[in-house]
Amino acid sequence: MELIITEKAIAGQRIANILAGQNVAQVREGNAPLFRFKKSGKEFMVIPLRGHIADVDFPKQFSYWLGTDLRELTNAPLLYVPTEFAIVNLLKQKAPEASSVIIATDADREGEAIGVEALDYIREKNPKIIFSRAYFSAITPKDIQSAFEKPGKVDFDFADSANCRREIDLIWGAVLTRYVSIASGKMGKEFLSVGRVQTPVLALIVDREKERLAFKQEKYWVLNAVFEKDKHPFLAEHKTGKFWEKEKAEAVLSKKVDKGQVTDVSQKQRVLEKPLPFNTTNFLRAATVLGLSAGEAMNIAESLYQMGFSSYPRTDNQAYPKNLDLNAILSELKQVPVFSPLVQKILSRGPLNPSAGKETKDHPPIHPVSAAPKEKLSQKQWAVYELICRRFFATLADEAITLNVHVEIDLNGEPFVALGQTIVKKGWKEYYPYSTLKEVVLPSLAKGDWVNLVDLKMEEKETQPPVRYSQSALIKLMDDLGLGTKSTRHEVINKLYSRRYIVGLKAIEPTQIAFGVIDVLEKYCKTVTEPDMTAQLEKEMDSIVAAKVSKKQVVDDSRKMLLGVLSVLLEKRFEVGSDLKKALRSDSVAGKCTRIGCDGNLLVRSGKTGKRFLGCSSYPACTQTYPLPQKGKLSLTRETCKLCNAPMIKLFVRRRPIDMCVNMNCSSKDEWKKKAADIAAKKEITRSDFPPKTAGSSEPKKRVSRTKKTGALPPRSL
Repeated sequence: MELIITEKAIAGQRIANILAGQNVAQVREGNAPLFRFKKSGKEFMVIPLRGHIADVDFPKQFSYWLGTDLRELTNAPLLYVPTEFAIVNLLKQKAPEASSVIIATDADREGEAIGVEALDYIREKNPKIIFSRAYFSAITPKDIQSAFEKPGKVDFDFADSANCRREIDLIWGAVLTRYVSIASGKMGKEFLSVGRVQTPVLALIVDREKERLAFKQEKYWVLNAVFEKDKHPFLAEHKTGKFWEKEKAEAVLSKKVDKGQVTDVSQKQRVLEKPLPFNTTNFLRAATVLGLSAGEAMNIAESLYQMGFSSYPRTDNQAYPKNLDLNAILSELKQVPVFSPLVQKILSRGPLNPSAGKETKDHPPIHPVSAAPKEKLSQKQWAVYELICRRFFATLADEAITLNVHVEIDLNGEPFVALGQTIVKKGWKEYYPYSTLKEVVLPSLAKGDWVNLVDLKMEEKETQPPVRYSQSALIKLMDDLGLGTKSTRHEVINKLYSRRYIVGLKAIEPTQIAFGVIDVLEKYCKTVTEPDMTAQLEKEMDSIVAAKVSKKQVVDDSRKMLLGVLSVLLEKRFEVGSDLKKALRSDSVAGKCTRIGCDGNLLVRSGKTGKRFLGCSSYPACTQTYPLPQKGKLSLTRETCKLCNAPMIKLFVRRRPIDMCVNMNCSSKDEWKKKAADIAAKKEITRSDFPPKTAGSSEPKKRVSRTKKTGALPPRSL
């Protein structure tokens, strides 16, 4: 018997079906699924994993936070503990029966480590088993058959580099998290998390917010004119752009004239290069236009890969390999009705000439591999699949070309500029609607022409602070700084959300807890918050793949680095604890108490039932309270309502912010109350549509429910 190890059940079933020609028996043994089939007289068994089946951890004696010396924890030995016992037992049970095993997990760093985990358990029971590796970038018949006909070698260095990251992340995360949590007294479910990658990323977000808070807005004025030529109105702006002195803008405005003269007309064609093929970073950035978080987009891309519709979604490559049959992919996509005319247009252009960027030796860029029936995908899956397909088309299309016109107009000695843009050639823009071209058509103008002034207005504006990072921008910045990997960046961002360090989907905003943690760490140990050290460790981990250093050497180096950081923090533990406690207290403050004569603060509190509300810090002397929404994440803005002076909060439902006043009697709630009344009225009308029950009408049968815990019927009433 030959064993095949896959990373997930859906991939295992698809691979088994491809190799066996659909003649596959699916069974469960010991609560673990497996697939059996025969081919060429041989018996095969596919055992799918659930990602990692073992986790790295410290020995049990280090599990007690308060009783463990953090320096000893830094140097503690590490163990790999099984987490998927049913699968581990199945691997050990089947190993003696097997003559060989093929590792067919995802062909990346993490996939290699997952495969080696399974292989270690198999070799524990069958040390002499023959093992090999199937590498593929798409779960299609062609790719799978090719990978299994010519399997390669298991890359233990590649697996070591992934396990090195896991071990370093555990050591740094555990030691620093325990230190900060103990120092602040914030343990249990609400412990404060610190990590090798997540903390420098959080520092970037906090530092950007500090820039915004420190930003001083300045007023400026712009002058916009509406001219007309041959009954065709068009816009122009004063050439100065921003007037920093209102008087100068008003002086121009006061010059009463009704005509301007064209002093210069210039035209220039602009070529818009077609986009590069998707690597992971660019794909995650592009997916934000669909309203998806980075984590959602990656999960969907993985599901499309496992279903055999797109290629492997974790790659740095931006150049299609020469052996990738682009024409075959187009033939596949021609079967999708919405794509058929687009494919025909691309094929009618002649030889394919795809765009190309950075070329790496890992997987090809993310691209479609087969036709996906729209009805078999969820709405979000189809949106991501369409994005991948349209990007693929765009990389094969022509460049887009625009004609840009620059017109200068003299208005009584004042220069105005009108800008026009027309599309000469749509090119790749026709296939990729996520990036649009706006046309601004000007009338036919020549030097010396007179144009009528229809309107001239002065508009007051203010300079704007730096924008908050979007997930897209943050992933790009992490990539530039070497923070995390293509496979882990979205997970780091998700962790910051789950630990309540950040809120907001489109614009990421740090919470007060985030400010407190980063301020303290930057004050006492800035190294932990900077990307340099983390980026250096990433480089060292990459050198393991090249067999230049061993995993043990890199882990030992990171332990030494952490001990240096820890010595500074332990020396300042009382100061750190005091500062963190102050930050945590301020995190629960929504604002000053609104009761006249009270100088207390309104704090977020929880009642006996666990429901949250705002209560005064001067309780019981002051009993002022406000109810709070029980669902969604809260962000305390420290702002007051302009209508009633009660505190304002920001409520995140599915990470989307709603600014609201906590005072239920505030006039800002009038619109909400009206909507609620309208909904209630509609429900009442709907009920009145049913005919009244007559004497002979029968009551509907009541549903018999079972209790949640036991599943037993509820007791009968006597």
